[in-house]
Amino acid sequence: MEQINELFQQNHEVLLGYFIQLIAAIFIFYVGRIIARGIKRLIEKGLLSRSIDKAVVSFLSSIVYAVLIIATTLMALSQVGVQTTSFIAILGAAGLAIGLALQGSLANFASGVLIILFRPFKSGDFIDAGGISGTVDKIEIFQTTMKTPDNKRVIVPNAKITGSHITNFSAEATRRVDLVIGISYDADLLKAKNLLQDIIKNDERVLAEPAPNIRVSELADSSVNIIVRPWVNSADYWGVYWDTLEKVKLTFDEHGIGIPFPQMDVHLKQETKE
Repeated sequence: MEQINELFQQNHEVLLGYFIQLIAAIFIFYVGRIIARGIKRLIEKGLLSRSIDKAVVSFLSSIVYAVLIIATTLMALSQVGVQTTSFIAILGAAGLAIGLALQGSLANFASGVLIILFRPFKSGDFIDAGGISGTVDKIEIFQTTMKTPDNKRVIVPNAKITGSHITNFSAEATRRVDLVIGISYDADLLKAKNLLQDIIKNDERVLAEPAPNIRVSELADSSVNIIVRPWVNSADYWGVYWDTLEKVKLTFDEHGIGIPFPQMDVHLKQETKE
């Protein structure tokens, strides 16, 4: 016992220094954990306020929390004299190896985060992205699930979506239907335009504003082309498109307005024998 007391008397300053360092390390870890939790809550609150999926918010906030806890732990260890340089080097090498092994997955993850944060589209939108046209079913961290018009389910990697242009057909409340109607050169042009105006005017789905546009667009090789451009609600686009084409054909047939089609004239030349 006397030897222990003597050893303590001789090294009490060193032991006191170690004890203070240990208390400081515990304090750093405790405060760092409180700060990490606070930052996690702020991230969750900020992302949820933007109507981001709860599962995605939990995933992202957990990653941030884990990074902060690792940094806090390294700071606490360095306070008690542990050399953290080797730990950082090991973590860096491990992170590099994992990153190289999961390049595709990490690219999809980063793209998923961008899609969720900037929201170029949402579930239920009809889009053309990644070479696929369809209705968005689910937006996930690594992929987006879409349903094609013929009811096929297609899973598209998020990196492929953000790596190309995205066309969102549902983003706006209204759309313009673009039709080109060709009539023959010997047809009555003014009569054809009046018939087209009646067809568009009698369709209740066509919006009054902006006003429909019906004009001659081109004097082509075998037809006079007339553009027909009514505005409709986005949900009525295809219905108006298909119905208008059918009505134009039936109405023009009824009034004798010819719609030209490609034809080829073959001339046979007979040689005379002398």
